[in-house]
Amino acid sequence: MRPSAALGLETTVRARGRGIVILAGPSSCGKGAIAEALRKTLQIPRDNHLSMGDALRELIDRARAEPVFRSRMGEQYGIHDDRRVLEPDETDSATVVKASQYEVELFDRFGTEPSQVDWLEYCVTAGLLVPDAWSERIIEGSIAARAERHQAVVLLDGYPRTEAAARHVLDLTERLNIPIIKVLHLSVSKREMHRRALGRKRLDDTPQMLERRYHFYVEHVQPCVELLKAHLGSSSVALIDAHQPEYLSDGTLDLEASVRNVANSVLTALGVSRHILGSLAEPRSADSD
Repeated sequence: MRPSAALGLETTVRARGRGIVILAGPSSCGKGAIAEALRKTLQIPRDNHLSMGDALRELIDRARAEPVFRSRMGEQYGIHDDRRVLEPDETDSATVVKASQYEVELFDRFGTEPSQVDWLEYCVTAGLLVPDAWSERIIEGSIAARAERHQAVVLLDGYPRTEAAARHVLDLTERLNIPIIKVLHLSVSKREMHRRALGRKRLDDTPQMLERRYHFYVEHVQPCVELLKAHLGSSSVALIDAHQPEYLSDGTLDLEASVRNVANSVLTALGVSRHILGSLAEPRSADSD
C-alpha cells in the first residue's frame, strides 16, 4: 500500500498490484461498510468489491424478474429451474438431504415441486448455506473476469464461508496466479450482531434466522478462517475488533466515526502506517473510481 499525493491537502493511499483481500466474520459484523470504506480510501474500483451476499441476492432478484435468465441459470451456474431439488435423480444427494429438512416450508412457498432455483432463493432468504458447487461457479466467474480486466486489489466480502469453499479459493487463486494479500476476520459478539441486524429492519432478519446465522458462523466460518491461516500462515490473517463505537456529544452513536475506527484498524493490519492514517482526510463524498 503506497501513499500518493492528492489535490489540495488531502492524502490518500492507493492499493497497487494484484491480489485479494478476504473479509470474513459473522452476519451483521459490518463487512459491507468496511469494504466500502476501504474501497474509497485505497482507491479500489467499485466493481472490485465482490460481495457474495449481494451477488446471491441480485441473482435471485434477476431470476424473479427475467424468465429467460432464470431458464439459463443451469447453463451458467449449474442451478436448474427445470430440476426438482427434492428428487435424487435430478439433484445431488447432499442437497436433497438438506432441502428435505425444510420440505414443509418449501411446499408452502413454492408448491409441491420446488426447483433448484427455488432452493437457492430459500437458502439466501433464510440464511442457509448455498451448495458449495453453486457458490464456486458464481464466485469463480466473477474473480476470473476481474483478473482479466484489472491489475488491482479485489475485496472479497462474505466468501469463503466453509472449509470446502476455502480450499476452492486457495485452488482458484493458485490457478489464476493471484495472491491472497490478507484475510481480515471481523469480530463482534453475538449480542452486538443481533442488535445491528434487528436495527436494519431487513425482512429476513428475524431472531430465529439470526440465531441460525450465528451458529453457522461458529460451526463453519471460524473453521474456514483457521484453514486459511494454516495454509497461508498466521501473519496473513488479522483478527479485527469490528465494534469500536464512537459517540456524539448528545450520546448518540456516530456511525461514520465508528466505521472509520474499524477501517483504520484494518488499514493498519494491511501495513498502512499510523502516521499516514493520521494524515488521511475525512471520507470524501465523491467516488475516486
